[in-house]
Amino acid sequence: MLLIVSPQHYAPFNIACEEYILDNFAEDVFLLYVNAPSLIVGRHQNTLAEINYDYVKERQIPVVRRLTGGGTVWHDLGNLNFSFLMNRGPDEERGFAKYTAPVLETLRGLGVDARLEGRNDLTIEGLKFSGNARAVYRDKVQQHGTILFSAKIGDLAQALRANPLKFSGKAVKSVAKRVTNVSEHLQEPMSLDEFIALVRKEVLLLYPEAREYNFSEKDLAGIEALVKSKYGTWEWNFGRSPRYNHVKAIRCAAGTIEFHTDVHAGKITSLRIYGDFFGDRDPADLEATLTGLPHREEDILRELEKQPLSEFFGEVTAREILSGII
Repeated sequence: MLLIVSPQHYAPFNIACEEYILDNFAEDVFLLYVNAPSLIVGRHQNTLAEINYDYVKERQIPVVRRLTGGGTVWHDLGNLNFSFLMNRGPDEERGFAKYTAPVLETLRGLGVDARLEGRNDLTIEGLKFSGNARAVYRDKVQQHGTILFSAKIGDLAQALRANPLKFSGKAVKSVAKRVTNVSEHLQEPMSLDEFIALVRKEVLLLYPEAREYNFSEKDLAGIEALVKSKYGTWEWNFGRSPRYNHVKAIRCAAGTIEFHTDVHAGKITSLRIYGDFFGDRDPADLEATLTGLPHREEDILRELEKQPLSEFFGEVTAREILSGII
């Protein structure tokens, strides 16, 4: 087994690391990484329905879709993320128990009663501190988790505060649970780096053949290529969302305007506009113009700025209309 610590805190890079390892490493790998503030969305989720889009946009927080299923999780510099990228073995039915063992043993060694509860959660005193996800990828198994060590729980709550009334669809939704930081349960204060060292030590006890590995220049170039083509793109992180319907009403000087937007494969497939506004033109013309565009802010705004919106609605700006569609 190779033990790798990522050299970066950039979420698209670190999520790309996992796919690159699965595709290019013959050996088993244990990967550790810490991300700057970011949101990691499950493979089968509708990204916009999971996040507080305005909060995320204002703070330029990366949103990245991963290969595994499950719910959306918050990462920041107080989180430790671990990933087992393994060749499939005979005891894979142990699943989450097998790959969360190093974390649980580390915490129990520190006097913390940490447990695997339910399907994939690690808890302390009934509070969740780690969510885990897994997937079979060709002839390999990927299981990874995030550990809330000293994360900013308030930021987590804000970033995940999506409006459930805006969206309907068949995407897998995250389930909100009460969470805690590991650091709050330690008998003696400890830094995240010290905790990482203990986790690494535990992995080496469980896998004594493991050895340290640093990414080569070739590896780094391959990972950056994946960031550019996939994990850093709107098409993967937002456009791959399942079919969904977005409904929102805005109030502006023109009156109340309500937007019903159907989206599939990241593109607007249908748009209907209702309201008590007064306009000289049928909004069906605008609906037709916007249908087919990516459900992406810059594309919609660019088109709206070309349109004579006052003729459709009265006194309204392109950004006001945009806020109803996104």
